[in-house]
Amino acid sequence: MGLETEPLLQAWSYFRRRKFELCCQTCTRILEQEPYDQVAWSLKTRALTEMVYVDEIDVDQEGIAEMMLDENAIAQVARPGTSLKQAVGKKFDGPSPAVRPVTQSGRPISGFVRPSTQSGRPGTMEQAIKTPRTASTARPITSASGRYVRLGTASMITNPDGAFINLSRLNLAKYAQHPYLAKTLFEYIFHHENDVKNALDLAALATEHSNFKDWWWKMQLGKCYYRLGLYREAEKQFKSALTHQIMVDMFLYLGKVYIRMDQPLTALTLFKQGLDRFPKEVSILCAVARIHEEMNNMISATEYYKEVLKQDNTNIEAIACIGSNHFYTDQPEIALRFYRRLLQMGVYNCQLFNNLGLCCFYAQQYDMILTSFERALSLAENEDEVAEVWYNLGHVAVGIGDLNLAYQCFKLTLSNNNDHAEAYNNLAVLEMRKNRVEQARALLQTASSLAPHMYEPHINFAFLSEKIGDLQSSYVAAQKSAAAFPNHVETQQLIEKLRQHFAVI
Repeated sequence: MGLETEPLLQAWSYFRRRKFELCCQTCTRILEQEPYDQVAWSLKTRALTEMVYVDEIDVDQEGIAEMMLDENAIAQVARPGTSLKQAVGKKFDGPSPAVRPVTQSGRPISGFVRPSTQSGRPGTMEQAIKTPRTASTARPITSASGRYVRLGTASMITNPDGAFINLSRLNLAKYAQHPYLAKTLFEYIFHHENDVKNALDLAALATEHSNFKDWWWKMQLGKCYYRLGLYREAEKQFKSALTHQIMVDMFLYLGKVYIRMDQPLTALTLFKQGLDRFPKEVSILCAVARIHEEMNNMISATEYYKEVLKQDNTNIEAIACIGSNHFYTDQPEIALRFYRRLLQMGVYNCQLFNNLGLCCFYAQQYDMILTSFERALSLAENEDEVAEVWYNLGHVAVGIGDLNLAYQCFKLTLSNNNDHAEAYNNLAVLEMRKNRVEQARALLQTASSLAPHMYEPHINFAFLSEKIGDLQSSYVAAQKSAAAFPNHVETQQLIEKLRQHFAVI
């Protein structure tokens, strides 16, 4: 007769080995026999939470609703270098937009896609509505869509009979008096059910029960306020928690609050205090580098990323960002070394091979170009990724002088992604070379409407309009180009030429 393991011990073993579904099933069987078994109840709650747990520090997504309908009063005309929202007219510390593409918010494209950088920061409601959706939903992305939608519906998936805990019938005041049960219950409500209001009520009651001395509950209160958009209240809670317990997480959470309130200099000061307490801490160094990158201080950002690599030489974000910076500062051979390092570390995706192909082309290692792009195409997970690969192949074709191949590549880009503004612009340039003026004008107008932050479609349209004698349209487009890229010499020359012409008239 074989020995049977104690069910609770078996469930705990499953939990420790991260087999959460088996852990839940074992706990369910225990609870069917003993409905008031608090240990099994707590363990099942923790297992359900771990299934959908996302670290709140790293993942931060500011949706269009938060950007456009934000009621927090922020100075409309911030002093230069003090705001993340006033990046468009700023002088670039590094490659200009002529070399390094910029996002909709006017910042150079980062080497590492973070959730907060995916959707950009639209300037008007019209731009916001046109911004691509990333949450598999028809409405513009908000912090209630995407990840949080999946978290909120997780309760329906885990138990066919309904949610494991009926929140509406819970006596939160009773649970708040049992610290260990309350903590697991809070994480379940916050992460699994995504019910921030009930989580906030429980955290407030538990904080009161602990005589306002438990740093953990204050941190949870701050997280709830942050999720609800009450940033000043979140700031108070995180600062209060910091007086009880000095932790890296506290500095990172408080930094997130300041960034959301558009106070990057305050966040940098806070992180410097954090680095004094925790010297060489990688997560704080990364946070500082991200802020410098968002403020267009590319040189400072690269220095901090290099400092990160001295402490952790497998940090993917730092390697990718430094590699991207070397590529755009005309050092593709060095960028190639960084991307090869990522490949050795086991990163194996479409974006990496796409970057390797471009680095090989600009470093004149022609034997590796096509194999890298072929691998990128085979690894592409969606049409947008396929479009980017074909767009880069179009650049390679232009570089070797095969304009027919380039034309086909840009067409394939648009067949995969109909909103690819750069491909419209490049196609228009190829059409201009064939003297197809009307097609070129139509393509350039499409490109400039899709990406008003890019200067290339505007200046190309200005030159084309000037060439065919439409001086008014040329002047308007040139002004838009100057707004997008103030230091562009050819734009300034064209505006001056048109002004002289208008003066003569």
